[in-house]
Amino acid sequence: MIVALDGGLNHLVPGVHPQLVVSGVNLGPNLSQDAYHSGTMGAAREAGLYGVPAIAASFTSFDPEDGSAVDATLEAVAKAVAVFTVRAQNLGRPHGALDTGYFTSWPKSGADERWVVDPEAALLSAFANGDVMLNVNAPGTWNGEWATTPWCPLVPQCGSFWRHTEGSTATFTIGAASVDHAAVPSGDCDAVEEGKASLSCLAVWPQSHPFALDEDLLAHGLERTVDGWPRWLVNG
Repeated sequence: MIVALDGGLNHLVPGVHPQLVVSGVNLGPNLSQDAYHSGTMGAAREAGLYGVPAIAASFTSFDPEDGSAVDATLEAVAKAVAVFTVRAQNLGRPHGALDTGYFTSWPKSGADERWVVDPEAALLSAFANGDVMLNVNAPGTWNGEWATTPWCPLVPQCGSFWRHTEGSTATFTIGAASVDHAAVPSGDCDAVEEGKASLSCLAVWPQSHPFALDEDLLAHGLERTVDGWPRWLVNG
């Protein structure tokens, strides 16, 4: 991703300028803290670091024959490109630290009045600048419905399986035997279990980073339309 956005694409296709990065569709779920070790989501986050809006998409089944996640991804992409200009305006972050009005004030308290006046416009701007990304998870049982979701807490059980062989050699397999999750109102795991496609609005930059999104503004990202889409994306 870094090579592509830092001149690689333009080297292969002179004059090309990306509008949006779509990472996936990954075979297997990327829910909750999967975000911290997922290559699919890592690529989308790298795009955001370079100032390009991005969507990470995953199929929560491991059956490659089902195309529901592709259909869901295309729907999400259509929603995104409908509200963007043809070119990613912040590619390479040419202006450095933009005075956006939506960055966190940490360690100080209080919110920037500019986003308070119009949180939906602030979220759309954050997405366009690569400071917010979208994470799509579609189940094999997708019923065509959407849910704007926060994360559910996942607790993997028995993540490593060891098998001793002769001498000092041992082999192990990484992969949880089961994953427990606590119920969170309208969480991503619960949405997928209900047959819906989960769509999460995630901050690209970590907490305490100067470019981190204001947490109260990120909470506005959970507001949804009657058909489950993020209100800020649809109204944009």
